Amino acid sequence: MAVASPCVDICKLDGRTGYCVACLRTSEEIRRWRKLTDTQRHRILAEAKRRQGQLDRAAQKTTGN
Repeated sequence: MAVASPCVDICKLDGRTGYCVACLRTSEEIRRWRKLTDTQRHRILAEAKRRQGQLDRAAQKTTGN
């Protein structure tokens, strides 16, 4: 079974990070998604999860929580 796209039809790139505000993929990752193998897709999903952790930690630092 193919790895499903994490897209939730918001598709807005954050100018600061370059990531989609919804799925945390880059525009290049979004553009290439259909042509990628499942292994490559899994790597991108893992990278998006890592990015989320980085953004969460940065937000905690700025809010002091």
